[in-house]
Formats: sequence, structure tokens, C-alpha cells
Amino acid sequence: MQLLFLGTGAGMPSKGRNTTATVLKLLEERGTYWLFDCGEATQHQILHTTLKPRKLEKIFITHLHGDHIYGLPGLLGSRSFLGGDASLTIYGPKGIKAWIELTLLTSSTYLKYKLNIIEIEDGIIFEDAQFIVEAKSIEHVIPCFGFKITQKPLPPQLIIEKTDALKVPRGPLLKQLKEGHDVELPDGRIVLSKEVTGAPKDGFQITLLGDTKYCENSISLSQGADIVVHEATFDKETAELAGLYGHSTILDAANVCKEANAKHLIVNHISARFLPYHLKEMLNQVALFDFPIHIAEDFAEYDWSNGILNKITDSER
Repeated sequence: MQLLFLGTGAGMPSKGRNTTATVLKLLEERGTYWLFDCGEATQHQILHTTLKPRKLEKIFITHLHGDHIYGLPGLLGSRSFLGGDASLTIYGPKGIKAWIELTLLTSSTYLKYKLNIIEIEDGIIFEDAQFIVEAKSIEHVIPCFGFKITQKPLPPQLIIEKTDALKVPRGPLLKQLKEGHDVELPDGRIVLSKEVTGAPKDGFQITLLGDTKYCENSISLSQGADIVVHEATFDKETAELAGLYGHSTILDAANVCKEANAKHLIVNHISARFLPYHLKEMLNQVALFDFPIHIAEDFAEYDWSNGILNKITDSER
């Protein structure tokens, strides 16, 4: 799994940060990617990446402020023009369906694929054999949601040295053993799946929060998460503004992560008042927390594998 930040700014786009859009790349897991929020010019940001709009499977919208939704009409239309024909599902607060449908109708935008729009409430909003997505209301100036994505336990790994020692022929029998089924070999011997596989591994848990001030539901959604993506529109010195506008400071974000026993924190939605040289001071304000904290930049990408979070460098892309 990889996380790609297409836009990390708050309110209006700036020279250094576009408006909010975060991609959960699930190419290895399901051959698709999921988008969380879609600020203005998100499709322009995509042009600077290797992302293919046709592989976009789901869009999750935290709330209906413009810096989180104004990129939707253009992206939805371009996906159709670029040959995307697989269905696409959008999850978001009440009102998202009427806004999208009116915008597409008024602009005479015809989509060649099926568009499903689901207006959500608190609870599990999606589940299949691989993933569970839970939504909870968080505290902003308009209705807003956070999301927790839980990957279900991964199947146990096949220990090929053990199957070779038992002379299990390569092919369908190995697949059955990996899937947990005992098999009978051509010579009549029974090989138990548990004898040739390791223990099942937990999948990842990632929490992506919309705009919010410090609140209990943010902590609840972040409980035990491997990665928490939390807004940090303000810093400690501008905490009064954060409270006034329903936003968080980087210290609020870190405290949510601490209370939830989460493992890593990535903050985004940074106010344009903070220039690049301010970011070091923001990180200094949370230096005493005992988990890694990152400030996301536009096009920053992080890889999660084997329980380790690494920032991907340009040379690794």
C-alpha cells in the first residue's frame, strides 16, 4: 500500500500547495486506487504522476467545502474521456449526490461508466473480502467525516521449503494449501495446510480525517491505526484561530495519535500562512512525541510494507 498526497493545502491553492486530495494506492491489493477528497485542480496534479484515472475505484469525500470537492466534476468527466469504463463509487455527506448530479447535468457532462453516489452516516460504509471502511462524524463547522480503512487479515504465507521437502508438486495443490485447505498427494499422503504455512498476518489500518478540531471521534477512528492522516491547519501559536474555524493545530493532531496509540502520524491541510521554513518549527512543537510525525508536501508518497513506513524518494518512483 502507498499513500500519495496530491494536494496538502488548506482553503485556497497556493504556489506551494494545492487543495486537498490524497490517494490510497492499492495496486498490489486490488489493482486500483482510492481517492480521499478532490480539491480544485486535482486532475492537473494527477498529470504529474503515474496515476491512471481509469484505475480510480472509489472516492471518499469528507465534507462539502469547496477545497475538498471542486475538483470532482473535471476528474469525473476526464475519467470518461480517457476510456475509464469500470464503475466508480463516491461516498460523502448528505448533499453530495444532488451537487454532483446538478453539476454534470448543467454542464452536459455524459459519463460512459456507472457512477454510484452513496450519502453516508456513521458506521461501516463498505466491506468486502479484503477491506472494511468505517466512517464517523468529526467536529468541523459543517458536517464532516473521518474514515478508517482496515485491511482484513492476510492469508498465511506458504513455506515453499516445507512443501518441497514433502514433494508437493508445483501447481494447484500449492494454491489450495496456501488458501488453508488440506490436500491429498498422488501417492495418497495427506498434507495439512497448517504444516506448510506460517501464521496469518494482520492487514494494515489507516485513518484519514477530514477537517476537524480535536475530538473524541478522531481518537476513536484512529485507535491502533498504523498511520493517521490528520489535518494541521495551524500551529501552537495560532491555536485560537484553529478553535474559531473548526480546525486543528499540529499539536492537536499529535495528541489524537497519542491518545489512540497509533503508530505514525502524517499531517496535511497546512495553512498558506506557513512557508517552507516554518515547517521545521512546527515539527519542533511535537518533537517530544515518541512516534514518527511527518508533514506531507504535494506529491509526497509513502510506502507501507512489513509494518514499516518509508517515504519514497524521487529516484524510487
